[in-house]
Amino acid sequence: MSTQSTQRTPDATALTPVFVRLKLSLLRNGLRQSSGRRAAYIASVVGALLLAALQLLGLVLLRGNEHAATVVVLLGAVLALGWAVMPLFFPSGDETLDPTRLVMLPLRPEPLVRALLVSSLVGIGPLFTLCLVVGSVIAVAHGAAAVATGVVAAALTLLVCVALARAVAAANIRLLSSRKGRDLAVLSGLVIAVGVQVVNFGAQKLGQSGGLSRLDPAADVVRWIPPASALGAVDSVGEGAYGRGVLQLALTAGLLVALLRFWQRSLTRLMTSPDGSTLQAAEPTRDKARAHGLSRFLPDGRTGTVMERSLRYVWRDPKTKAAWVTSLAIGLIVPLFNAFQGTGSVYFACFASGMLGIQMYNQFGQDTSAFWMVATTISSTKDAYVELRARALALMLITLPYAALVVVLTSAVIGEWRPLPEVLGLSFALLGAMLATGAWTSARFPYSIPQEGYKNVAPGQAGLAWISIFGGMVAAALLCAPVIAFTIWLHSAGHAGLTWVLLPVGAAYGYALVQGGLRLAAPRVAGRLPEILAAVSRG
Repeated sequence: MSTQSTQRTPDATALTPVFVRLKLSLLRNGLRQSSGRRAAYIASVVGALLLAALQLLGLVLLRGNEHAATVVVLLGAVLALGWAVMPLFFPSGDETLDPTRLVMLPLRPEPLVRALLVSSLVGIGPLFTLCLVVGSVIAVAHGAAAVATGVVAAALTLLVCVALARAVAAANIRLLSSRKGRDLAVLSGLVIAVGVQVVNFGAQKLGQSGGLSRLDPAADVVRWIPPASALGAVDSVGEGAYGRGVLQLALTAGLLVALLRFWQRSLTRLMTSPDGSTLQAAEPTRDKARAHGLSRFLPDGRTGTVMERSLRYVWRDPKTKAAWVTSLAIGLIVPLFNAFQGTGSVYFACFASGMLGIQMYNQFGQDTSAFWMVATTISSTKDAYVELRARALALMLITLPYAALVVVLTSAVIGEWRPLPEVLGLSFALLGAMLATGAWTSARFPYSIPQEGYKNVAPGQAGLAWISIFGGMVAAALLCAPVIAFTIWLHSAGHAGLTWVLLPVGAAYGYALVQGGLRLAAPRVAGRLPEILAAVSRG
């Protein structure tokens, strides 16, 4: 037994440097694939290091400020939260996050956890985190005991952040590697958009009402939540509260041990139990039932079929879903947050129509190479017109009520109900212009959308995408000029009481634009099917 034990120990010890070299090899080989990827990686490294240096400098300058501990503790909590959600929102951002690639290797969970933890410290994310943690320690460490505590606290904080990300990834890897799991990354755009607005809103409120002192109650609670408690321990020791500092360090160390044990159990389960990928036989039946339920509310014939297909793309295709979620979120966030800040206007609600109208652009590119099946059903201008009209109708099922909802919510927050009809009319006119130009540019400037990765344009087609989207948006703005001019004339001529007529005028004008755009685009689609198919099938 002793001989067997001594033979296993070197293998377990040697596993850690092997995984570190493997991580470095993955990074090096990835950079060798293309010059573009190498340039992007170098740019990201430079950007991250520059931002980290600025954050480090800011934290160092915070040293001696009475609210330094508050900022440091809350920053530690934000760092931990970011590491926790990163594997959920960006499951394909780091290939080494997938432990299922190792299940066939004769490795035991305990040395594997140790090796993965050490190799996880290699990368931009850990380096960026280390810079922020070091700056946080410098900001609150006063005295030799606090500095010594800071060294331990920095190491514990970094290890907890990395272990937290790994534990979350290992526990959810079956979900993250499935189609539904990859769709979870769609929420990243929503979270980022909401987060930016919340931070902006919070910063303005802090500047208006007492500054950082308003965060002290929250920091008093967070300083006992690991890993922020490790940074709080540095401040406690600096103040002479050694017992409190030891307890705060112990909380972070306890969390690290718990995360490593949880991670190890997750790896054991992955290595010894089969996945459930073959247990989804009932899914097609449920999908079919849902499809029949949806089709009951749609028109008969080709129109209903195309509308159902378009709505299925919105729900099931990751790229289409990502575009819709982002547009819906930003279309609501921009007017509402400006209204909450007191700097908005009811007219900002038109932004929702503009964001949703973009979804009409590059309609055939969303089909990718599957467009050939659609192309075989188009033999005349009438067929092309019905196809485009059905796609526009599917969009309007979502965009019309949503645009109206955003206008009503913005009016309610601001407290101005009088401009509601005219803003609705402007929104409908803008939406009609976007749908009209979107139909025409879909026929004139189609481009492919790669299904893999995060690119939305195939290589070599970026110019087409810019012309299609931004050229169409400029054209839509010009098409809305008559309604905008009519609105300005009503106000300048003293006819504010008649602005309600903009609601029917805007709706009728938008409908006319949509009809005109569809009829202009239909013959071009029917006459350019081979060119459109070739363009959307690239990549």
